[in-house]
Amino acid sequence: MVNRNWQEALSRTKRAAFGRLSTLLGTSELTPEFWQELEAALIQADLGVKLTLGLIKELRDRSAQEGMTHASQIVSELRTNLLNRLITDNVQAPSSGPMVIFVIGVNGSGKTTTAARLASHYKRQGKICMLAAADTYRAAAGEQLGLWAERLNIDIIQGNPGSDPGAVVYNATQAAVARTVDVLIIDTSGRMHTQHNLMAELQKVCRVPQKIIPEAPHQILLVLDATTGQNGISQARSFLESVDVSGVVLAKLDSSSKGGVGFNVSSELGLPILYVGLGESEEDLLAFSAEAYVDELLAPSENIAQSK
Repeated sequence: MVNRNWQEALSRTKRAAFGRLSTLLGTSELTPEFWQELEAALIQADLGVKLTLGLIKELRDRSAQEGMTHASQIVSELRTNLLNRLITDNVQAPSSGPMVIFVIGVNGSGKTTTAARLASHYKRQGKICMLAAADTYRAAAGEQLGLWAERLNIDIIQGNPGSDPGAVVYNATQAAVARTVDVLIIDTSGRMHTQHNLMAELQKVCRVPQKIIPEAPHQILLVLDATTGQNGISQARSFLESVDVSGVVLAKLDSSSKGGVGFNVSSELGLPILYVGLGESEEDLLAFSAEAYVDELLAPSENIAQSK
């Protein structure tokens, strides 16, 4: 059974696009008009033109081979094809010492909130966590993360506004080792993906923990705002050119009517989606489940009403 949180996370996308899709799949014959409607619904859900056309071609070819005549007959094939577009990855902790995680992304994507929610996620697993406020250019970011640390009752390493973010990261890594922390989560400065000098600085900052923990960082998580749709793909490409991104956090998924962007993130960029963010509380970060994601998107539209 699909988790209630997934129903809530994808309800806007269901209303805007996939609700239309579930109606198509339930009542339609496989006519030329159906394929046009299906294509429009997938593009509206922000799967992108390239991915959508590939899916349509595969489905049309299979339906012709199998002699299918009704839309309900291609549901299983569509589910399989969508799942095949998603990359999953298990998060592995280091054999010893703290796991160092960088949280990166553009301004306003939800980085700071995601960093705090990750700390809450690991704390609920019994891990000792520490936060590092390396977004020293925006005083409000440090204040926000400090409030989260106080609320979660975990340690935080901060610097003065405008100070060297690399120094904050170095001090935090030293402190994490000294205090036998399990997980160090580093919030970085937001930057536009077109600002090449800031992207170069990000590269340097991400290398700082290696001075103390040679294999660090263990993860670099890129936070993408799900409401930006295809713009998130161009953002991700630029970050990929600068640092070794481990995976994606799709933030604000419950506020998006373009929840299908997750398929493009995986299929075009080769990145796994590790978490999705929704809601306002510290617990509103879900470990990504490809099956729950696809199954809820394809579920009958009445599930939306039931989740209220």
